[in-house]
Amino acid sequence: MANKKQPNPIDIHVGSRVRLRRMMLGMSQEKLGEHLGITFQQIQKYEKGTNRIGASRLQNIARVLSVPVSFFFEDAPGGESGGMAEQQSASYVVDFLSSSEGIQLNKAFVRIKDPKLRRKVIDLVRAIAGADEEPD
Repeated sequence: MANKKQPNPIDIHVGSRVRLRRMMLGMSQEKLGEHLGITFQQIQKYEKGTNRIGASRLQNIARVLSVPVSFFFEDAPGGESGGMAEQQSASYVVDFLSSSEGIQLNKAFVRIKDPKLRRKVIDLVRAIAGADEEPD
């Protein structure tokens, strides 16, 4: 009866925020592990929420990734702010920015200084994707 315990939603969220920030910095799991004195496999387990991150370890991760500890809890499930739609929206953004394509696209997009050109890029991507929704 090896009934695997499901990871806590907060642990999954915190882990995904660690991954998001690490990828935003272009840092590998190995490099983060080196800074913390642990293996990249342990980083993988933290990022998936399989292993819970202790308070002192989370503080060290925040220091290495140059963010406040609160960064890892932003938009966490069960929080007072936002409804289900907001949480799904935040999750969508985290998923996008956790992909290498999302990071590359985001980095390139923020280098476009002309607002009109940014709008045209958005329109182009919507047209390619076949999105018929109204602009935000």
